[in-house]
Amino acid sequence: MELWDAYDQELNKIKGMTLIRGQHIPEGVFHLVCDIIVKHTDGTYLLMQRDGRKHFGGMWEATAGGSAIQGETPLDCAVRELREETGIASDDLTEVGRITTNDTIYVEFLCVTSCDKDAVTLQAGETIAYQWVSRDELVAMNREELVTKRMQTFIQELQA
Repeated sequence: MELWDAYDQELNKIKGMTLIRGQHIPEGVFHLVCDIIVKHTDGTYLLMQRDGRKHFGGMWEATAGGSAIQGETPLDCAVRELREETGIASDDLTEVGRITTNDTIYVEFLCVTSCDKDAVTLQAGETIAYQWVSRDELVAMNREELVTKRMQTFIQELQA
């Protein structure tokens, strides 16, 4: 059973309330998800291909990320998810935006790294491949290839 902290719309923890993954989240209550855009110092971006058994299986993601477990800050969650999903160990992350949906607050981070590009690791059951692409290649990807256009927007804004 995965436990999450409950938040209000301003990302303040709601005292005395715990959410459980898979259970209904009440209206006006949110859980935290962190996404990390990985940019190499050579200017390319890391894409991870989702395992075929997952929702949107086979599609590419421009982020690593996932739900924060109870007690994690957004940065703690981002550092953990980055390491779990890519093998990249870094706590030098910069928050680049937030998006709120029906019951989720997404905190978006940028990780600029000089890691060995061939040392990215895949997370069993989550990802099946990775590739490094230029900004232009990423921005040009279509909806059939890329899970979410949200990341393309962030990348365009980061370059402005």
